[in-house]
Amino acid sequence: MTTLTETASGYQPRRTLPLRVELVRQLKRRRTMVMFGILAALPFVLLIAFAIGGEPGGRNNTVSLMDTATASGANFAAVNLFVSAGFLLVIPVALFCGDTVASEAGWSSLRYLLAAPVPRARLLWSKLVVGLGLSLAAMILLPVVALAVGTAAYGWGSLEIPTGGALSPGTAAGRLVIVVAFIFVSQLVTAGLAFWLSTRTDAPLGAVGGAVGLTIVGNVLDAVTALGDWRDFLPAHWQFAWADAVQPSMEWSGMIQGAAVSVTYALVLFALAFRGFARKDVVS
Repeated sequence: MTTLTETASGYQPRRTLPLRVELVRQLKRRRTMVMFGILAALPFVLLIAFAIGGEPGGRNNTVSLMDTATASGANFAAVNLFVSAGFLLVIPVALFCGDTVASEAGWSSLRYLLAAPVPRARLLWSKLVVGLGLSLAAMILLPVVALAVGTAAYGWGSLEIPTGGALSPGTAAGRLVIVVAFIFVSQLVTAGLAFWLSTRTDAPLGAVGGAVGLTIVGNVLDAVTALGDWRDFLPAHWQFAWADAVQPSMEWSGMIQGAAVSVTYALVLFALAFRGFARKDVVS
């Protein structure tokens, strides 16, 4: 007995749901514009805060990165990353990766996409790549705007290091690129959580909120010093390892360990998302 499989002439699964189509769809969504707008507005908010409150100063005879915010545009950009890396940059990652599949289910359009026909793996791949791309764009947007705003307000100069010394403008720009790259890699765990939850629920808010909530739980657990060396296995434990990149002599060990932990968790979560969605009974 033979089985005949008929396909439409010219049909190629790899060409269904092109990345540019998915990217345009996501860019046109209001939540994308609102999120980018919030990130672009943060440098102006900090600029106004410093203008009203005066230049930051050290406390208890200690100097931190925040205290050098007005030294130059590079310092201002670094401070914007410092104040946003712990929580604010978690939100666009959770939003862009967690809302993507669940929103289609919530709109009852997911089954029609699969009936187009778009292979399930292709659909997830397109949405994941676009979600990660928008997350990276959000992380790049913040320091770029901050650098422009800071340079206009405080001038173009070296990045002053709180512990002493300074990095030339060219070196500082390269170090900030490394910082953004590490923050993106460290947020892959949140992306994996959000994407996996997005394939498990029809409620976008549940996927996004769940990813943000679990990320916060990780931060809380990292604050429990009683866990000792077990904290080394928490992605949150390494989220500020990028501070080693804004030192006179770079130290890579912390960033390498943090990146390894984040990528490992992310790969497992992405694999669970693809495996679960391949077997899921899609009815919405």
